Amino acid sequence: MAPNPTPFPYNRGLHRWSLLLALCTLFLVVAGGVVTSRDAGLSVPDWPLSYGKLMPPMEGGIFYEHGHRMIATTVGMFTIVSLVWLWIAEKRKWMKWLGVAALLAVITQGILGGITVLMLLPWWVSSTHASLAQLFFSTTVAIVLFTSDWWLKGASTILEVATAPIRKLSLAAPICVLCQLGLGAAARHKAFGSIYHISGSPIVTGVILWLVVRILLNYSSNRELRLGALTLISITFCQVFLGIAAYMTRIAYADSVQPMPLMVTFTVFHVAVGALTMAASVSLAILVRRNVALAA
Repeated sequence: MAPNPTPFPYNRGLHRWSLLLALCTLFLVVAGGVVTSRDAGLSVPDWPLSYGKLMPPMEGGIFYEHGHRMIATTVGMFTIVSLVWLWIAEKRKWMKWLGVAALLAVITQGILGGITVLMLLPWWVSSTHASLAQLFFSTTVAIVLFTSDWWLKGASTILEVATAPIRKLSLAAPICVLCQLGLGAAARHKAFGSIYHISGSPIVTGVILWLVVRILLNYSSNRELRLGALTLISITFCQVFLGIAAYMTRIAYADSVQPMPLMVTFTVFHVAVGALTMAASVSLAILVRRNVALAA
């Protein structure tokens, strides 16, 4: 079916700003991964100031912890700009409220970050902080999708194949990914060993593979679904290999006095690509709901 005309105009500036916010949020996730991997979480023991200052000496673990706070503050300010821009320029009411949700998420994220420092890194607060970061990043990526020119041009809708339904399956993928990321965050914050995170990996990979294969076999005529599925499976396989590398380097350097650069590198990449996996699964679920209509 041909794309449907849309009454909503494309705002190039808003779209590019949304893309900048998403990139900065990914950088924030990377910075958080560096703090955890380098055991720098309590390098600054107070909050919201750092040793009672806005800018402490940037040395040792303080560089990573306070640098993470500076990036988070920047992302928070960028999110406020996005919210104001959405409320001024957007005609879609639900987009305005999505901007509100993004701001509330980043505020909650900042508060959780402060609590986890003041309470000396309780695993359940730290894990919630890490998991919410993934959800916030996926929200910023969704805003990028919704403000893009091709989205506003309308969808090429196809009917769901009765023998190969994907609307519900597409929702299962991001839910599984989020649970897996939560297990990984809990393992990094020493709530329990890595065995639960490792055991969940085949399940999440299997659900994603099931969804992607079903799309490629039954819905490949839709370009958006095809590209979304290929992107998700590519990122997922990259994530699996990074997870193996992160685990092997952690074993290899288990007796090291301090985190070794190779272990930190693989772990941080694993965290970052995990965020991309979450965002890709959320994006694919959105595309499925947009392009696949329920059969009568």
